[in-house]
Amino acid sequence: CVTDILSITSPRDACRAASISKSFNSAADSDLVWERFLPTDYLEVIPRAVSPLVFETKKQLYHQLSESYVLLDHGYLGLKLDRESGRKCYMLGARNLSIAWGNDTRYWEWGHVPESRSPSFRHFRCYAKGADQVLGTGVKFADVGILRNVWWLDIQGRIASAMLSPKTTYVAYLVFRTTRESWGLSAPGKTIISFGGVRKETANVFLQQPRTRGRPRTEAYTRAPRNDGWMELELGEFYCDDGDEGEVEMGFQEHHEYKGGLILEGIQIRPK
Repeated sequence: CVTDILSITSPRDACRAASISKSFNSAADSDLVWERFLPTDYLEVIPRAVSPLVFETKKQLYHQLSESYVLLDHGYLGLKLDRESGRKCYMLGARNLSIAWGNDTRYWEWGHVPESRSPSFRHFRCYAKGADQVLGTGVKFADVGILRNVWWLDIQGRIASAMLSPKTTYVAYLVFRTTRESWGLSAPGKTIISFGGVRKETANVFLQQPRTRGRPRTEAYTRAPRNDGWMELELGEFYCDDGDEGEVEMGFQEHHEYKGGLILEGIQIRPK
């Protein structure tokens, strides 16, 4: 009876209940409880992990998936569970995105940026392809995209709605940094979210803060700092209902002037 009750609560409630008594502790640690908190497709996800997931109980598996991102599909996609709700969060690595001119080395290059180093385009050290990149988000993508110089900045990401948690409002974010020598990133761009036949566009969003008469225009400054040293720009939100099918498309576009010095980690999709 206790197991059935705990299985319809939340991971946080189950952990709290474990301190009530021995019987509650035993029930709160059982596989029957924690399997309810895991995604319904977790058995399909485990074989896709780049590094094997080692666990003895379903509770251990849940904690592994909620502590940091697990790389899937050759290392281009990161999956993490929200610790309190168990809803899925995803990180689409830069290599998993569609980037205009992204395969042309005149405009973009691909390399490794150590998390502890403040990036500088002039002194940028591009590490060997394939080396792990340790990021504050808990993702270890091999590469990030480094914008050298381009006019047409167009970054698009896609994810199947079936991969997301149902009955959940999600928000997508562009995750990036800029170098000390960056330029042209204060021109107005637009964000795009398209899902279920509904397309939402937001104009006048900026990767860098524009200035007017020598003073920052804070009302137009739409990026936000993160606690891992990166920046994020909100691309928009969408609701994923139970049984929804199709792909969610999200992106950023800016076609007004030449620009460079952008370091792109990817697109993060997390519950609101």
